Amino acid sequence: MRIGELVRRTGVSERLLRYYEEQGLLNPERLPSGYREYAETHVETVRRIRCLLAAGLRTSTIATVLPCLETEGERLAPTCPDVVARLRDERDRIDHAMRDLHESRQALDLVISAARF
Repeated sequence: MRIGELVRRTGVSERLLRYYEEQGLLNPERLPSGYREYAETHVETVRRIRCLLAAGLRTSTIATVLPCLETEGERLAPTCPDVVARLRDERDRIDHAMRDLHESRQALDLVISAARF
């Protein structure tokens, strides 16, 4: 399928699909004309990418874990033991970022509460 069809089926813009390709997340075939030709499996791959991005993973991390994930019903399941450890590390990174954001918010609340009007 061409890129327009993949856009229609996934709801992801052409620009983002090209970005995913640049990041090594999608590898469409190239026709002699230079057009990208996507396989049926790319629809599910894009859905997995979107799910992992929504979970807070960076594209560099997604590139390493994507080959070791399969879809089980509505969720993704790791198929390689080392991926679980990598995902736990990512969860820890997100937890740390959340703590930092909470501290930033508390500092901002102090500034706001000091307003004299």
